[in-house]
Amino acid sequence: MSAPDATEMPGPTGRPDEIRAVPVRHPGRWVATVVILLFAASLIRSVTTNKHIEWQVVGQFLFDHRVLEGVLVTLELTAVAMAVGVVLGVALAITRLSPNPLVSGASWLYIWFFRGTPVLVQLLFWFNVSAIYPSISLGLPFVGVEFVHGSANTVITTFVAAVLGLGLNEGAYMAEIVRAGMISVGEGQTDAAQSLGMSRLQIMRRIVLPQAMRVIIPPTGNETISMLKTTSLVIVIALTPPELLGAVQNIYSVNFKPIQLLIVASIWYLAITSVLYVGQYYLERYYARGAARELALTPLQRIRMGLLSFRHSEVR
Repeated sequence: MSAPDATEMPGPTGRPDEIRAVPVRHPGRWVATVVILLFAASLIRSVTTNKHIEWQVVGQFLFDHRVLEGVLVTLELTAVAMAVGVVLGVALAITRLSPNPLVSGASWLYIWFFRGTPVLVQLLFWFNVSAIYPSISLGLPFVGVEFVHGSANTVITTFVAAVLGLGLNEGAYMAEIVRAGMISVGEGQTDAAQSLGMSRLQIMRRIVLPQAMRVIIPPTGNETISMLKTTSLVIVIALTPPELLGAVQNIYSVNFKPIQLLIVASIWYLAITSVLYVGQYYLERYYARGAARELALTPLQRIRMGLLSFRHSEVR
């Protein structure tokens, strides 16, 4: 922004002088910049010079085989729980929009229950479900056909309990995300598809869901990142083998270095979430192709353009 000089006195030829633009000063921005830089420098200096942190211990356990095994368990648990949540969420969203009041009511009741109770409580429930159901039997009721039958302690292991607790809870949230994406598609497109003789399932699969993905992907990416961090809650059910937080807890319970090992866990969580951020960015960019006139440049494209402009300036 710039403010023109208000005075326009006639020159020697009788014509007014050109307007001289005076740059508007922003002292507040410079003060804020200095404060932020001083705070950042103070924080970096405090962290790097604090002898009690013992960065050598952090480096020693960063790639320890127990920590790496915990990272793999965390990734596996995140992937399986999110897969359960996404599939269940799509099914619940479709039934939630069903014209059948019984079907839509059952979907609403599921979402109400699992969104209204903490995920930690659900994890503990599935871990202790054998107290009320000593044996598990899954099959067709009233006809005597059983697909799964056995002791609850055998069928519902700690990993299964973790997947059930995380996946069923996630399904309730994904249902609302998918439903929001579906209702964002104009009803006129559904009417046009019906006029062509398409069934409800065909309309969902070919018309609604492809367009709804533009709305569904961003919150789903956030839910995936949140799920990665929520897996740390399974520490309360003593998952075997342990996930990342459980692995570092087992280590610092022996060497009594809790802060150092928690820093190790934090570094791994930040590294994995950073990769997920990148994947989410490219997915959003992919599904935005039909909605935006011009796609935003990727980080690599920006770097290449910066290098090309720098070379052109050198040649000149």
